[in-house]
Amino acid sequence: MPAVVRGAGPARSAPRTRTSAKQSNARPAAKSGSQAAAKLRAAQGVGLTPKGALIAAAAVLIAGIGVTLATGHRAEQLSAATGQAIDQRFAAAGFALKTIHLQGASPAAQADILKAAGVYRDQPILGIDLEAVRQRLLHVGWVKDVRVIRLLPDTIVLAVEERSMLAVWEHGGKTVVIDAAGAPVTEADPGRFPGLPLIVGAGANEAAAGILPAIASRPRLLQHLEALVRVDGRRWDLRLKDGAIIQLPAVGEEAALIQLDQLDQRARVLDLNLARIDLRDPEMVAVRPRETSAPQEVPAEGA
Repeated sequence: MPAVVRGAGPARSAPRTRTSAKQSNARPAAKSGSQAAAKLRAAQGVGLTPKGALIAAAAVLIAGIGVTLATGHRAEQLSAATGQAIDQRFAAAGFALKTIHLQGASPAAQADILKAAGVYRDQPILGIDLEAVRQRLLHVGWVKDVRVIRLLPDTIVLAVEERSMLAVWEHGGKTVVIDAAGAPVTEADPGRFPGLPLIVGAGANEAAAGILPAIASRPRLLQHLEALVRVDGRRWDLRLKDGAIIQLPAVGEEAALIQLDQLDQRARVLDLNLARIDLRDPEMVAVRPRETSAPQEVPAEGA
């Protein structure tokens, strides 16, 4: 409550004086004291005992005096040390990290996310820089976005929005998992994602999102498919499990797949163990059996 002085005469303007070095160097103390006071209020809000609050308040007062008397870089160093001392006081009073709740992360991603968070049990919870933790987690390949929440007295929540895994990409002698945008997720082990389609070749990661939904909507084709191979950075070959190759055009992939659907309904071409099905010409489908070297041409019309 503001103090009121009775019977005081009119206030006189005090002459301006130059700010002394001691006054200038007192600013870190004020900042440190305000941060400490905020931590004290937060602690009291969750039930800190009177004894604990008294200890913390004494630590704040003593630390503030020490910083006020300091000069130059010494003040900054003492200010940082003061903050650490205050955090340790609160930790001793029960404000230490005991629980980390990780939400939204798959089992495969959990270990990498917890490691990147960089927080540990019994760490002073009021000293954890939540934004710094968030920035570290955003550099983890699994993580698309994340919220870091402090729940006093002893819990941190990591609410993760995980990237959607699209395919396994083989290129340059390496195999990596890619997300829906085609970006590699280096932390993901491709061997743990046997259900993802395999794409092969330079640029396949960038073009995969454009064709994989069409492939996924065709269960019979998906059942026979081994890999999608990017050719010359402009079109796809579909490599089947029996070794057959289905050549798609650079333009009009959906129309070519419709032709393939119709051929499969009529002749079950996916079960014929063919060497090649060429769909690059919309007017003519060329089919090459394994027994002959010359391709057979099948009119596309009505197919």
